[in-house]
Amino acid sequence: MARSKITQAKLADILDVTPTTMSFKLSGRSSLSLRECVEIKRKAFPDKTLDYLFATDESSE
Repeated sequence: MARSKITQAKLADILDVTPTTMSFKLSGRSSLSLRECVEIKRKAFPDKTLDYLFATDESSE
């Protein structure tokens, strides 16, 4: 987000949620739906893949 100069407030606007809700989603206190992930990718990061944008450090089994 920092490299692209995208703020949490901008993402909140994209998803039409409050900045607090967006903060909860980004911190993991609330979950992002697939629709929200696709909307973020489409409007804020069109040149990135969903895998790249939403990769986690957790290893999947």
